[in-house]
Amino acid sequence: MVRTESKLPLAQVYTCESVASDIFQAIADPRRREVLAIVAEREHTAGEIAGRFKVTRQAVSQHLRVLLAAGLVVERRDGTRRWYAARPEGLEDVRAYLDALWPPALRRLKAAAEAEHAAGRGDGERN
Repeated sequence: MVRTESKLPLAQVYTCESVASDIFQAIADPRRREVLAIVAEREHTAGEIAGRFKVTRQAVSQHLRVLLAAGLVVERRDGTRRWYAARPEGLEDVRAYLDALWPPALRRLKAAAEAEHAAGRGDGERN
């Protein structure tokens, strides 16, 4: 589902259908993370964002559409210009998912450390 443009071998074009609104897929791409960092600073036009990359405006527009579909950016239209800004609450689902992973992992780590301590093994005996 991923196509690479022939003119620009480093620019990948993603369809909104393949990524849908999956936030993890949206932020998996390094260029989209860069775009997200740019619009996190302040609102930018699509042209300003595209000017920071050595890819076509169409490729940047594709990345913006994916970020929009994922709810990570918002778009504001002003005449013919489109302004983009980060939507921090779009990452709340990711934050909640990652936060839910930590308690069980920490409990397992604690149990393993306590078991090792109870067995009386020192640092030199672990490996």
